[in-house]
Amino acid sequence: MRGLSRELKRIDTKYREIESDLERQRTKRRKDDDELKVVEGVIDPPTLKAVYRLLSRGTLHALYGAISTGKEANVYRGVDPDGKSVAVKIYRVTTAESDFMLEYIVGDPRFKNVKRRHRSLIPMWAMKEYKNLQRFQEAGVRAPRPIAIQRNVLVMEFIGNVDEGVPAPLLKNVRIPSPAETFDEIIGMIDLAYKKAGLVHADLSEYNILWQNGPVFIDVSQSVLVNHENAERYLYRDLENITAYFQKLGVETEDPKVIMKYIVTPGEA
Repeated sequence: MRGLSRELKRIDTKYREIESDLERQRTKRRKDDDELKVVEGVIDPPTLKAVYRLLSRGTLHALYGAISTGKEANVYRGVDPDGKSVAVKIYRVTTAESDFMLEYIVGDPRFKNVKRRHRSLIPMWAMKEYKNLQRFQEAGVRAPRPIAIQRNVLVMEFIGNVDEGVPAPLLKNVRIPSPAETFDEIIGMIDLAYKKAGLVHADLSEYNILWQNGPVFIDVSQSVLVNHENAERYLYRDLENITAYFQKLGVETEDPKVIMKYIVTPGEA
């Protein structure tokens, strides 16, 4: 009887382990289904096809819920074949306002025959961010590394904890260890972008800089070449935004006009 009792206890323990494992799997499936609904709820069938192409090519292994949302695009957490997190930016095809995009893309020699049709502009806008990220990378400006582009879906480096899938915070949400040094670093990045990448961010503020052991520029689809007719106006606006933010943190900054003159004057280093 004692042996039978031990065997029944062993079977009961094993049964409970199996039940527990099944419940974990059911919970995971429910979570994955919820995340998939989030993804499918904001993208159209052609965009889903673009995502599936990236999955079939092995660029992505999985796609999960949104880590940030905006009028222009949502950013989702993806996983690559090695199990590391990547950022997947999906530009909205149905809700984005395309008129403002023309201001930043018309006249860019990298893009010919720009059409005003919204659905034609969006893939071009996504490609513009991909190309701008490449230029930032080549120049040594801290920004996400672009990985792949498919229609209106951009896969790029995940800024944050790639193992746990936790994104880095925005600059505005960080208690900066040394605001004065960080201000100088950001101005240096703007200068490097202008002189080496040949780009002006054109929408720089504490809302599109991440903090990952220092500042990282994001949201660069609107960034323009330095020979764009409005490049200096955008540069001045960027400098105004950054100096105003750091002045609120108690940093004594140069006037944006002085900084701008330093950046745009040939030979200054």
